[in-house]
Amino acid sequence: MASTKTGSRGAPGALWAVALAVLVALAVPGGAAGAARTAPLPIVGAPTYHEVAPGDTLLDLALRYNVGYTELRSANPGVDAWTPAPGTELVIPTVHLLPTTRRKGIVVNLADQRLYLFGRGGAVIRSMPIGVGSDGWGTPSGTTRIARKRVRPTWHVPKSIRAENPLLPAVVPPGPDNPLGAYALSLAWPAYVIHGTNKPYGVGRRVSHGCIRLYPADIAWLFHEVDVGVEVTVVDQPMKIAWVGDALMLEVHPSQTQADSVEAGQRVAAEDPAEYRHRVLDAAGDHAEGLDWTRVADAVRRRNGLPVMILTR
Repeated sequence: MASTKTGSRGAPGALWAVALAVLVALAVPGGAAGAARTAPLPIVGAPTYHEVAPGDTLLDLALRYNVGYTELRSANPGVDAWTPAPGTELVIPTVHLLPTTRRKGIVVNLADQRLYLFGRGGAVIRSMPIGVGSDGWGTPSGTTRIARKRVRPTWHVPKSIRAENPLLPAVVPPGPDNPLGAYALSLAWPAYVIHGTNKPYGVGRRVSHGCIRLYPADIAWLFHEVDVGVEVTVVDQPMKIAWVGDALMLEVHPSQTQADSVEAGQRVAAEDPAEYRHRVLDAAGDHAEGLDWTRVADAVRRRNGLPVMILTR
């Protein structure tokens, strides 16, 4: 079962209880935080929890809750991916700070393996998990646009992929064996596509040849929401920090290299985000004396992708 109650919990749940309290305060009409809000919030989603039932696996739960497999494992370290103990309460990572970039069109963050769609005025419309390029087949960063939209696309297999797997045909027609799924958004970057998949368990993992894959339901929705020419920005931001009302929130994900270890269930080597102390101080500004550096250090060490409040003003 899933719930959004905020009772006493362990460390990950406690962090999300704080996130929920901030969201509720901002949503109250006429409240102090709500009255001061003049721009779209830099956060999307609401906290969710799940009590493990017999037969649950993290792969199945990721698909059920529309989150990525790696982010679900990061949020629940130590939980067995295939046989989690019944009764265990899992944190479902459904709250996300927005990446720091221009909020226009589609924004992809490789580090948190998510796609964000923005509307007028920079308001986030929706966030969804993605699969990205594996080691050696990385998804590039930068800004491009949607160049073409295709329903039931044919896959013309690149020579580089056929060299890796000579058994692949030169062309894969539409259908259940087509890895592009039912919809494809070709980018102006040659050979890079935002598409569906015939293997949904690959979403939220670094398993593609550089393309960006979505769950079938998500690509069907996105396909009908965007037009040719929409801007697409790809960034790689493991650490996100933003003021949400009067709370400074910090969210730290595994780096792409660490994500491979998380997915494999291996111990993650310590790795601090670049210049994270300077970035925290810069975001805090004149309120830096109130920073909770213990929470900052904990978020950096855990890299569990859950937003935590590190300062109030």
